[in-house]
Order: sequence, then C-alpha cells, then structure tokens
Amino acid sequence: MTAIETVILEVSDSVAAKEFYSAAFDLGDTLTFRESDASTSGFRGFVMSLVVSQPSTVDSLVESALAAGATTLKPVAKSFWGYGGVVQAPDGTIWKVASSSKKEVGPATRKVDDVVLLLGVDNVKATKKFYVDRGLGVAKSFGSKYVEFDTAGSPVKLALYGRKAAAKDAGVDPAGTGSHRVVIGGDAGPFTDPDEFVWEAAS
Repeated sequence: MTAIETVILEVSDSVAAKEFYSAAFDLGDTLTFRESDASTSGFRGFVMSLVVSQPSTVDSLVESALAAGATTLKPVAKSFWGYGGVVQAPDGTIWKVASSSKKEVGPATRKVDDVVLLLGVDNVKATKKFYVDRGLGVAKSFGSKYVEFDTAGSPVKLALYGRKAAAKDAGVDPAGTGSHRVVIGGDAGPFTDPDEFVWEAAS
C-alpha cells in the first residue's frame, strides 16, 4: 500500500513556520519544512485540508491559526455539505478546516481526523492514471472531477481536484506561476507527476 509519510512545505523561514504550525494545528511529524527561495506567485496548485468531527473543532483550529498569523480566505460558515473555513498560513500554504457535521457530536476537542493533500490538477483523469500506474489504489472517484486515493494507514490522504475547482473551493484565483513550494515524502517516490508535483522517497 502506497503511503505518504510527510508533506514537506518549502518556506522562506523554517523556524517561523515551525512556530506557526505548532501554535495553529500541531500536526507533529506529518509536516516538515525546508527552506527555499524558489519563485512562486498566486495559487500554488494545492490545498491542505484538515477533516474534523464537529463545528467546535473547526472553530478552535481556525481561531488558533488566525491568532498565530494566518489570514482568512473563506470565513467559517455552514454550508450544504457541513461546516468549515479556509485560511492562508504566513508561508502562503492554503488550509481548509472542515467537518461534515453541522452539530456538535461530543465534547469539544482539537483532534484532527484526517489530513488531506488536495492537488489541483489540469487533467484529473490523466493524473489519476499516472498515480494508479505507480501503485496507488482508488478509494473514491467522480469521473473527471475528483479522485481520492486509498492510502490506508498513512498519516496523509491524497486527493485530486481540477485546478479551477480547487481554487474556487479555497476562495482564490486559479492563476499562479512558479514553484508549488511543496514536496511529498512517501514510499512511491521519487518522481514528478504531470502537474510537476515532486515526490521524494520518505527518509
């Protein structure tokens, strides 16, 4: 089973990034950091999602992220699918925090049920085939719109969405150039996918 062991965020200041994420989400070794001055502008083509059990957890995580220096892209709100909001970290990474529940289902916690790396890609079907050919099984697939891979036991899930749809969901313009500023550490690498997302062999 292919697994993602860590998501490496390329940041201009790794010390500041560690301080922010420790205060905002505290995801432990799921995130690591590498200093980079690679040119990047606009939408970087990916969104990190935190899936949680209830609205109070969404509120707690978003509030701590904002207090640590994040900015709001989409205010926390109810929608037809649940409850959530989108923020942008000081390093530029976009984070969506969401719950499928609109009501509290237990005591308030800060527990994250799933961390999902959502890649916004130009051709969902082609990129899906690329990953299937490299050993990733498909858990969910909605034609050319959305794919979620089976990474059971992995600390990070992987999903594909059309680039424009991913940007719209995040509340940003889809235009962007330069580095994605993210590297995926897992047992399927090393390789570069059709949308130039880089995988490295997990250490």
